[in-house]
Amino acid sequence: MSILLKNGTVVNSDRKFKADVYIKGGLIEEVGTDIVVEQNCTIVDCTGKFIVPGAIDPHVHLEMPFMGTFSKDGYESGSKMALVGGSTFYIDFIVPKKNGSLIEAYKEWSGRALGTSYCDFSFHCCVTEWNEKRHEEMETIVNEFGINSFKFFLAYKGALMVEDELLVKAFKRCKELGALCQVHAEHGDLVVAGQNEMIKKGIKGPEGHPQSRPDFFEGEATNRALQIARHVNVPLYVVHVSCKLAADSIERAQKEGQVCFGEALAGHLAKDDSGYYNEDFDTAAGFVMSPPFRPKFNQKALWSHLQNGVLSTTGTDHCTFTKKDKRMGINDFRKIPNGCGGMEDRPSVIWELGVNTGRISLSDFVSVTSTNSAKIFNIYPQKGVIAKGSDADIVIWDPEVKRTISHETHHSNIDFNVFEGMKINACPIMTISQGKIVVRTKVIDGVAVWDKPELNLEKTGRFVKRKSFGPIYDRIKKLDENLYPKKIEREN
Repeated sequence: MSILLKNGTVVNSDRKFKADVYIKGGLIEEVGTDIVVEQNCTIVDCTGKFIVPGAIDPHVHLEMPFMGTFSKDGYESGSKMALVGGSTFYIDFIVPKKNGSLIEAYKEWSGRALGTSYCDFSFHCCVTEWNEKRHEEMETIVNEFGINSFKFFLAYKGALMVEDELLVKAFKRCKELGALCQVHAEHGDLVVAGQNEMIKKGIKGPEGHPQSRPDFFEGEATNRALQIARHVNVPLYVVHVSCKLAADSIERAQKEGQVCFGEALAGHLAKDDSGYYNEDFDTAAGFVMSPPFRPKFNQKALWSHLQNGVLSTTGTDHCTFTKKDKRMGINDFRKIPNGCGGMEDRPSVIWELGVNTGRISLSDFVSVTSTNSAKIFNIYPQKGVIAKGSDADIVIWDPEVKRTISHETHHSNIDFNVFEGMKINACPIMTISQGKIVVRTKVIDGVAVWDKPELNLEKTGRFVKRKSFGPIYDRIKKLDENLYPKKIEREN
């Protein structure tokens, strides 16, 4: 099968230009003009439209066991949502059982995804305990399974949280293996204290959630993780940066020469903490996630840091629960399953609040939704760019098509959407994955019929291995040379 995208504007992270794109055998065969194509090639007229790399969501949780239930979007619905919304690749998290094996966890999670996902994917691996077995298994995860990133939780005490001693040992192991360290940065002990304080004061509803884990808990944990990573001299990626304090810490570290990255969520860029104070429990509980949505001034800071490159990527932390699930905590906010959606709407939200407001350019949009993730997680240029030889994961955007985000038209398995009612003034109207047209968005009078796309989906999503010691380690090697401890010989 071959496809020719004609008369469109190609947008990569470094430039945009008029060109045609020829797709053949699942790859981009040629980018240019006057391209000679084979007979029976499908021609797509892209006049007035933008041809961009498929978005990459670096942070999702599909079918994740959490807080007494499972997240409700699995690999089938999650990958469908991704493709409809303009994402063609995602990275999920393997979370091993307590005292369990990382290798067995990998087999379990990959077994659920393979043959179920409609698009390509990969995994990060969480480390929640430390022993010699973990130390050995990490090498297998990296060198045999092709996973080059490990996540550590500084929150969720008694479940996923790790102490600083483990962090030091695990960071050193990551460095030996050429892997990237990731942290969920909130001070877990302070969160527990804050939660208990809220309950003692009779604050048991969803409004207790943000008040029990304020921004300085996140700021402290972010700074602590940065200092440990600095000591070890290992690359650090801080997931879901939600507040100015945390982003400022990353900025300081970068200015001092540290190799570190920050991730912003579409939700934190779009919404503030006002939802928690809604009088309707279901609405307020729908916003419960960690870190929580913050007071509005933090959004301005996050956008500023996304503009200046301190925050390199955008993700979703897609981890969805129904209203019924959320009601598990109707009398105690600590029991509300943490998580919100976004896998389907992230590209549209970033386009609307970024490109359409002039905060970021089209090339910046490609950078923060696709290319930067591909580079950081070492799948570039296979993904994240429209260039000869790259995977044909491409999305056609029409700047003239509109839609309104709603839980009534989204493709998630839940009955709530944090972006409910947001007006979108540019839409992905065609998604190409593995060189095939898999989504065509119906448009009537300039409005997307979002809930009724023309789909051509097959469960052929591939697990993409990611090599260790990627480009992010180039500076680490140089820093090690300069940071090597000096010994002075003295006569006694």
